[in-house]
Amino acid sequence: QVQLVESGGGLVQAGGSLRLSCEVSGSIFSTNVMGWYRQAPGKQRELVATITSGGSINTADSVKGRFTIPRDNAKNAVYLQMNSLKPEDTAVYYCNLNYYRYYIAYNYWGRGTQVTVSS
Repeated sequence: QVQLVESGGGLVQAGGSLRLSCEVSGSIFSTNVMGWYRQAPGKQRELVATITSGGSINTADSVKGRFTIPRDNAKNAVYLQMNSLKPEDTAVYYCNLNYYRYYIAYNYWGRGTQVTVSS
């Protein structure tokens, strides 16, 4: 059974930093995409950043230059380093893992971790 466990959320003042972690347990395909999405109250879930197992990165314009998304393939882990946080970054942040294997799509989500940025 594949599980994604996030950690590192919390309350921080505007301008501060947080680092989220997501560790994957279970058997997964090594060629995959891991990433972070977020959902603010009353809004749809949106992409924050993704990174492939080969290191290609896609980052939302709203966080470019402030957030980075390193990953550790050996640990099946992905991180989200968030700097210069703004109140509008307040949301529940979800870790995601997806890949194709033998023409079947696999898509997994963590339970989410709350990030609150105070002004």
